[in-house]
Amino acid sequence: MTPIKMDPVVIDGCDTVVKLWAHRCRKYGSRVAHREKELGIWQEYSWSDYYEGGKRIGLGLLKLGVQPKEPVLILAEDRREWLYCDMGAAGIGAVPTGVYTTDSPEQLAYLATDSGASVLFVENDEQLDKWLSARKDMPGIKHVIVMDKDGLATFSDPAVMFFDDFLALGAAEEKTHPTRFEDALNAVKADDPRMIIYTSGTTGPPKGAVILHVNMMFQMQAGENMFDFHEDDEQLCFLPLCHVLERLVSVDGPIFAGSKVNFAESPETVFENLQEVSPHTFTGVPRIWEKMHSRLMILRSEAGWFGGKAFDWAIATGFKVASLKEEGKTPGAGLRLAHLAADALVLANLRRMLGLSRARRLGSGAAPISPDLIRWFCGLGVPLMEGFGMTETSGVATVNTREENLIGTVGKTLPGVDVRISDEGEIQVHGGCVFGGYWNNPEKTRETFTEDGWLKTGDVGRIGNDGALTITGRIKDIIITAGGKNITPAEIESRLKFSPYVSDAVVIGDKRKYLTCLVMIDQENVEKFAQDRQIPFSDFASLTRAPEVRELIGDVVADTNKAFAQVEQIKDFRLIDILLTAEDEELTPTMKLKRNFVNERHKALIDDMY
Repeated sequence: MTPIKMDPVVIDGCDTVVKLWAHRCRKYGSRVAHREKELGIWQEYSWSDYYEGGKRIGLGLLKLGVQPKEPVLILAEDRREWLYCDMGAAGIGAVPTGVYTTDSPEQLAYLATDSGASVLFVENDEQLDKWLSARKDMPGIKHVIVMDKDGLATFSDPAVMFFDDFLALGAAEEKTHPTRFEDALNAVKADDPRMIIYTSGTTGPPKGAVILHVNMMFQMQAGENMFDFHEDDEQLCFLPLCHVLERLVSVDGPIFAGSKVNFAESPETVFENLQEVSPHTFTGVPRIWEKMHSRLMILRSEAGWFGGKAFDWAIATGFKVASLKEEGKTPGAGLRLAHLAADALVLANLRRMLGLSRARRLGSGAAPISPDLIRWFCGLGVPLMEGFGMTETSGVATVNTREENLIGTVGKTLPGVDVRISDEGEIQVHGGCVFGGYWNNPEKTRETFTEDGWLKTGDVGRIGNDGALTITGRIKDIIITAGGKNITPAEIESRLKFSPYVSDAVVIGDKRKYLTCLVMIDQENVEKFAQDRQIPFSDFASLTRAPEVRELIGDVVADTNKAFAQVEQIKDFRLIDILLTAEDEELTPTMKLKRNFVNERHKALIDDMY
């Protein structure tokens, strides 16, 4: 079975993202659409800049011979030019396709060949080098356009053009054919591809998921109230724009709402940029929320006796109020008064330090998050909500809301989306969010759908009496112990990661007598722990070998075990002695550990536990 054809979704008379984008650019004109830093100073760019930039890029692509429904590759960090390229390509009916900046030359060559793209945008000399080193493996790429010229002043190659020259090409095309871009934009149809998002490829070669215009228009309409975007919102864009979630919340969502997007300088400066922007809405992956929690725990440990006691009292008071609200109860007068004092003296300052003082709605997605961590943030006075989706659901299928935050679940379905549980326990999805299939791969597309047209997510879960969905794990991750017990490790791993000392964890035990675990420690917090106790270490590896650190993590494991049945408890663990980054094959760009890679690379550690 293949995806079912959907009826168009019309917003303000527009049935495609690009028509809505053009409409918004005309409506808002000189209002600020984007902000990004140049030489340490925030610069502003208007909706008119957005349209003119996209238009010139679209016309430049047409001049280079790019055809409707032809993929265009974009290899860059988050920046406004990424969005200009995105909307410029989509505006002429081409298909913008992101490439992760952490991808290797070989991975770039695979995407170029699989997509059939002829044009590649790259950010700088570092990304250009990837194409240069593997260009023989991607003969289909005829034109490479470089955004930043730094370090390339004397570089010359007949296939390479610099961004300013490319924009000039588009401007010249506009003079010759003044309506060509608008004509192409108006010809784009609702069931045409809006973008291609390549999956991570952890179980085989990456597959190009085709997200249609109608899918993203559906997301905007369905999420109008559930995502709670406002026209005067400030947002911070930091997740890779290759990822469907960031594309939804930082590109298409702001087009719908008319909100302002700020670009983080880099993944390393996210926390500093959060403090500067103080966004109204912000969506992150669990690792971001875990790091924020860790940072405040470090602050608490440095606050001295009185400061530590004040911190604990304020957090506990906020937690009591949040817990009562979760239960649908109203705090008593005494607790309300204590909470006002706690907020004024401590909690408001903590929110300001995190850059969340204006936060109206915060979202977590892309991986499971500990319910205890959500409750902790709610106690802090930060409304953190979890949702569920995947590339093949165009970003979001279910989500919690401010009015109904059912912690421990991923919320209820978007209006117009249906979810069911198969006999095998698999979550299956139907509705306007479901993608248009895999690029040039009808066989994989058929495998992804049931006979009656429902998307098979590969996730295991249950639907509660309240209609909210709970994810318990991935089908492929289910552990069947030697005793025949089925265990989904996600809940155990999430509880372990609530500790400020644990960055990530992988539970092991398939076909084994008992469960064990590989743990990646949180470098910042564990280093602080070691320094405070004068525990000697020289690097990350030696830190993981310190007996006191192993004892520390042992206490975390023992505390986690208390929440689970005997068969679900971790009997032994080992610490991964290398510090992983998004450049490592073991981590996805959204900082999720790839279970298969971890199992293979650390086989000796695993075998030692058995």
